[in-house]
Order: sequence, then C-alpha cells, then structure tokens
Amino acid sequence: MDLVLLRTLLSVADHKAITGAARALFVTQPALSRRLQQLEQDLGARLVERSRKGIALTEAGRLAVAEARAIVERYERMKESVRAQQTLETGVVRLGGGATAVSFVVPQAIAEFQKLYPGVRFEVHEQGSRAVESAVQDERLELGIVTLPTHSREFEIRALRKDRIVLVAAREHPLASKRRVDVRDLAGLGLVGFDKTSAIRQLIDAALAEAGVEMNVQMELRSIAAILGMVAHTQALAFVSQLGVPSGDSAVTVVNVRGLSVHRRLGVIHKLGRPLSPAARAFSAMLK
Repeated sequence: MDLVLLRTLLSVADHKAITGAARALFVTQPALSRRLQQLEQDLGARLVERSRKGIALTEAGRLAVAEARAIVERYERMKESVRAQQTLETGVVRLGGGATAVSFVVPQAIAEFQKLYPGVRFEVHEQGSRAVESAVQDERLELGIVTLPTHSREFEIRALRKDRIVLVAAREHPLASKRRVDVRDLAGLGLVGFDKTSAIRQLIDAALAEAGVEMNVQMELRSIAAILGMVAHTQALAFVSQLGVPSGDSAVTVVNVRGLSVHRRLGVIHKLGRPLSPAARAFSAMLK
C-alpha cells in the first residue's frame, strides 16, 4: 500500500480539514483531494464526508485511520532499526571458531569492537573448523575462524595469522627438564589429543606420521583448558596452540622437539556472494 496515501489520510484525520492537511503536507488542496480519492478507490469505500463544518470520517474512514496509523508507525520503526544497524548502533555478529580462536583470538577483538560499538551483540559458537565451514555455508553463521585451507571453494577467505602448535607437559614430567628432545623420544608416550575429526588433530597426526612416530592417544578432549588441566595432573603430553599455553608460573610447560615442526594458518571466512551485515563486516575488518 502507498504510504503517501496513508499519510494523506492521517493528516486529514488529524487536521479535520483539507486546507490544514494540505498545508501540513506541502501540497495543493486539489492534489490532496486526488490522493484521498485514489485511496478510496483502492479500498473500495468512502472514507470522508465533506460538509460546511469541514471533514468527518466515515465508519470505514475511522477503521482505515487506525490501520494506517499502525502501518506508518511500523514503517518508521523499521526505518529506525535499519538506520541503527547501518550505523552500528545495533546489530548482531554471528561468529564461529575452534577452541583456539574462541579462547584466545576472539575475546580481545570483541572487547575492542564493543568499545566502539557497544550496541552490537555477539553470538559466538565454538566448533571444529569443518563444522564452522558447514554453518557458514548454510548461513547459520556469517563469519568463521578456521584452519586453512578450507574444504570448499564457496568462501571469501582472508588469512588471519600463523599459529604454532607446541608440545606441552607437566613440569614434573621427565621430558620437561630437558632443553630439547628428539621427536623419536615421543614414540609410545601417552597423549591427550583433540577430537580426531578436528582440523588441528589431523594436522598433528600428519606431522607425527611424517616423522615416523606413533604416540599413545589416551583420551580426546575439545577444550584447551580441559587438555591443559589433564596434562597438569597426569603424565600425558599434549599438542596445543602456543596461544593457549599460560605464561609465567604455570603447571605446564612447552617441550621443544627436534625434528618436528607443526604450524597452521588461521583464516576468516564468509560465504561467497553473500553480503555481510554492517556489524559483521566491521568486525571482520577489525580481526587481526
């Protein structure tokens, strides 16, 4: 329905006169009368009665005014919501990432972003890289932070950072006191691993296989905090992102391994051809 015609009816109802309504809308009286006639034709009912005393609404006119006021108010709310989204006064960023990204990359970025745009809300999902890719592809998430390369070409990809994967052990572990150990010394030792379907686990397994070493995977966990806690209280070892290793006085320490180098690239993805919301676009640009 034409909002111009609805606003015309509302102005006539508020001013109770053609003259006052035309003046308020900055149109001529004949132009306003034509608008009223067009609206009456569209609705198939007479909306106003003219008399020497001015304008009076018919029963259909009173019904139309109530509905028109609700429609115009809703339209104004929609305009305001869209404007607020475009200026980042409001908005939602739907983001997914693995344990490393969600724990050590995203929090600082969100804190910096919300200093600039406090009205923007975040929905953050921790999932493996492949699950994040699927969610971005299905448009359940707008942005994903994943291990590169991706399994699909349906993404816009921006490389984010290089991530070094290190071996950690409890400080009481026999390997912790050595400055460097040979990769072959790891053969048969207990390992706390990430879920075997995760991208980081597959990267670690491939690096060990290339070095000709097989470790004894004793348990599989998703959370970096859970893995580090298990390492701290058992004799098991683990490979984790260097970003996740606590600095200073910690119950776990990094063990330098000769003959083994594990790195990965983290990247930000969104679906190819799908425009990002203003909030997601601004947040993606802020990620470093």
